Amino acid sequence: MTDLTCISPIDGREVARRPIDPPAAVAEAAAAAKRAQQEWAGVPIAERGAKMLAFLEALLGLNQQIVPELALQMGRPVRYGGEMRGVEERIRHCVATAEKALAPVTPEPKPGFRRMIKRTPIGVVLVIAPWNYPFLTAVNAIVPALIAGNAVLLKHANQTLLAGERLQEAMDKAGLPKGLFRNLYLGHDETSDLIRSGMIGHINFTGSVGGGRAIERAAAGTFASLGLELGGKDPAYVREDAELDFAIENLADGAFYNSGQCCCGIERVYVHERHYDRFVAGVVDLAAQYRLGDPLDDATTLGPMSATRFAENVRAQIAEAVARGAKAHLDPRAFPADKAGTPYLAPQVLTNVDHSMSVMMEESFGPVVGIMKVSGDEEALRLMNDSPYGLTASIWTRDIDLAEALGDRIETGTVFMNRCDYLDPALAWTGVKDTGRGASLSEIGFHMMTRPKSYHLREMT
Repeated sequence: MTDLTCISPIDGREVARRPIDPPAAVAEAAAAAKRAQQEWAGVPIAERGAKMLAFLEALLGLNQQIVPELALQMGRPVRYGGEMRGVEERIRHCVATAEKALAPVTPEPKPGFRRMIKRTPIGVVLVIAPWNYPFLTAVNAIVPALIAGNAVLLKHANQTLLAGERLQEAMDKAGLPKGLFRNLYLGHDETSDLIRSGMIGHINFTGSVGGGRAIERAAAGTFASLGLELGGKDPAYVREDAELDFAIENLADGAFYNSGQCCCGIERVYVHERHYDRFVAGVVDLAAQYRLGDPLDDATTLGPMSATRFAENVRAQIAEAVARGAKAHLDPRAFPADKAGTPYLAPQVLTNVDHSMSVMMEESFGPVVGIMKVSGDEEALRLMNDSPYGLTASIWTRDIDLAEALGDRIETGTVFMNRCDYLDPALAWTGVKDTGRGASLSEIGFHMMTRPKSYHLREMT
């Protein structure tokens, strides 16, 4: 393969085609990044942060162009306005907290010595960004990496080639040093070759479990550090004391927003038997109100999935579940745009499901949710933990102390109470089990982008 292509899920048109960067150009980009990084590391943190705020302003200025481009590339309806509200929140928080997060650690004083641990840049960071939230996920790594004094090479997903170009455009407008940030056009083999080259100090990857394993194989022996956010099958538990209408509204949105193509979208729900029937009826009613269609139409509330193959995977999960006794509550014929062999897929709510079905165990990443009845906390905890993944879990209750206690027993990276599908920039974004390793956001996200360097200085009198 010599070209990368983005094919629109709207109608199959070619949105973008770019030639893969040749090996010599990639090597020169990595070398230029290293040169720029060595100078950038000497720039005060406040000045680095100011450049990131200039980058943010440039990106915000491009949003009118970005929103329809997102619809064309990956199908998100234009009515939702893109990703810039979250991007702005994360970047501003990152800039505001950088000085404290990157400050030296000083142990208790010891007479005759000066001792400290400084957080020094890693060097060149490779960010491999996904298509489902192509700006939000990218800035999670790009911005703290640059503020921490690193250079960044970006390899964006083929499905969102234009997102990588808009990030480059905004960085150029912000006036970053030449070579410090570079958007590259790489295929899988070229990405692996760059990782194996030894020129990369840290790799941040968001994608599939298989992709994460490929990254680990390529990095073997280079001693590069890794941040991997991989698959998920995020559960919710609606307790007996939940505010039910609130839970219904928010969990329906958590399951179906962005056509279910959210890293921390809700894919399975366990509902206390007291609320089960009403909860199912409420979610089905809300799901039936979605309008599936062209994401460039302001009236559309549910766009196509990003590619036909992803929609077919979800169709197969639904069909398998129904064949094993699950009940599908929505008739796809009520959504005229839903057609087999296309990325247009109606929302679906499944009951009579169990953990022998792939729809309850394997990542769907589409507009389907399975709902199971439970008798109480212990059954819910057992089912929530019965998963190879662990990104987020949400508990819907009025008892905050109990939510924390239950959260201590859930195998997950984030515990939510009465909310879901949200990243708080003050908290670490991380996962367990096959969801990956490392963390982004918060002070810990900065630490992932640096290495500790100890100073043990003895005074002479």
